[in-house]
Amino acid sequence: MITPVILCGGSGTRLWPLSRKSYPKQFAPLIGDASLFQASAQRLSGPDYADPVIVTADAFRFIVVQQLGDVAITPGAVLIEPEGRDTAPAILAAALHLAETDPDGLMLVAPSDHVIPDKPAFDAAITAAVPAARAGQLVTFGITPDRPETGYGYLELHAAPDGGLAPLPLRSFVEKPDAARAADMLAAGRYLWNAGIFLFTANTILSAYRTHAPDMLTAVTQAVAEARADMGFLRLAPGPWAKAPAISIDYAVMENSGNLAVVPFTGRWSDLGDWAAVWRETEHDGLALHGPATAIDCTGSLLRSEVEGQAIVGIGLDDIIAIAMPDAVLVSHKGRTQEVKQAVDRLKAGKVPQAESFPKDHRPWGWFESLVIGDRFQVKRIVVNPGAALSLQSHHHRAEHWVVVQGTAKVTIDDTVQLISENQSVYVPLGAVHRMENPGKLPMVLIEVQTGSYLGEDDILRYEDVYARD
Repeated sequence: MITPVILCGGSGTRLWPLSRKSYPKQFAPLIGDASLFQASAQRLSGPDYADPVIVTADAFRFIVVQQLGDVAITPGAVLIEPEGRDTAPAILAAALHLAETDPDGLMLVAPSDHVIPDKPAFDAAITAAVPAARAGQLVTFGITPDRPETGYGYLELHAAPDGGLAPLPLRSFVEKPDAARAADMLAAGRYLWNAGIFLFTANTILSAYRTHAPDMLTAVTQAVAEARADMGFLRLAPGPWAKAPAISIDYAVMENSGNLAVVPFTGRWSDLGDWAAVWRETEHDGLALHGPATAIDCTGSLLRSEVEGQAIVGIGLDDIIAIAMPDAVLVSHKGRTQEVKQAVDRLKAGKVPQAESFPKDHRPWGWFESLVIGDRFQVKRIVVNPGAALSLQSHHHRAEHWVVVQGTAKVTIDDTVQLISENQSVYVPLGAVHRMENPGKLPMVLIEVQTGSYLGEDDILRYEDVYARD
């Protein structure tokens, strides 16, 4: 069987304002009802695949487990990176973890945010790569280009592929080209897009690290050896992890290895690297509309509303991207969407909270969003997952009034425990030790009205927490 290794720690900004540091694009349903992460996990599941190994960041660990649970997938392991160090250390940690039980086992490394709609074609490419991987090759997958793309790196072959799936020798890696160079490579026919998907055995890739990145191997080996189990997660040791260079696997290992092979993939693929890519994957007759969106005399444009009941209307637009969120709006020419990252950097420099913070704050127990914020008051909508509970806590500066609008809440206030049903409410005085739980089998929704001199999220003193937060 093949063990999928899904890299899920990134926080890309080119799909801002939908993708942000606190809730990046892989967890959003950009294409269809499932998130990109869920779709990736489903694609890498079936009789030929073992339970996936997920490598992610601490902030996303509960989101990962919840989203996998929603599509009935159980992770084989969830490795928590103390900090992002690019793909080379992440893949190495997964290889070391797998080698403990199956050093000759195959591992298929894939990002969590790619779109590959044709699973049978993808499975066929993986099957074609298995013999080469078992024979000690480092197999990567190259996407047949259909345009002179400047946003991707390329794989150069010795000759144009013949349309088959047989692994081919790799001649060289090519950095992201300018437009003229990309056009020349497309015309040459022997260049493929570098998808960042790999198949090899744990022993093969460990041998490559041993040869080409021995210092990284030392640091990450120690980080895995000193890893700490925590509520089903495996936390890599932060001290040795920090000594590993922050570098991609292409630079650290692949470009220096002589045992590389490429399987050409001719099916549809996208890394959804910017909003123009989302337009390409969702457009119909040149228009891509999502949510309550209306286009009048528009061409080549994407209009997307991410807020129920918030309409977006475009009139006479040509090659325009317009994204409406509750707290931010992006309007860009379609040809300049790669520059969204620069806009986010400018917002961060100006300390604009929308640069990184998502309107919905996802927590281990569910999520909340602020509906109204005023002088000395705030109104939130809080959704608590079935069986979940907030921490037992108190506040120094605010009181709270809870109104249940869906489900039933089990509420603790000091020494009193009570059940609050729909249309009922309860008052939590300032300083009271309190907790809310959802004892039911459906999400519980309540409206919280906070009043006080300070309403920040750091005004929480926790006494007990099932999620082991500080």
